[in-house]
Amino acid sequence: MAEVKVYTSEDMKFENLSKNHLTLVDFWATWCGPCRMMAPIVEELAAETEGVTFAKVDVDQNADIAIGLGIQAIPTLILFRDGQAADRTMGVQTKETLKAMIDRNR
Repeated sequence: MAEVKVYTSEDMKFENLSKNHLTLVDFWATWCGPCRMMAPIVEELAAETEGVTFAKVDVDQNADIAIGLGIQAIPTLILFRDGQAADRTMGVQTKETLKAMIDRNR
């Protein structure tokens, strides 16, 4: 069963992301209600999906990376393929929507 890793700005460096073919990163904050709604969906998908790394980044603790990626609303989920942002979505999403995003970027 895969787990959702907690990433920091250091983890988000290209050389770290490029080691994993696909990485879905959930950008969130502790005070964000929709982010708390999104968390169990991401955790469930992580447990069911092979070949994808799942991570979350607290935008309050890692504002530099959020600013660098142009994140203006949370939750924002970005799918990285070989270290590059390949797809993104904002707001609460269904598991099926996230699964489709992963599938079209494999």
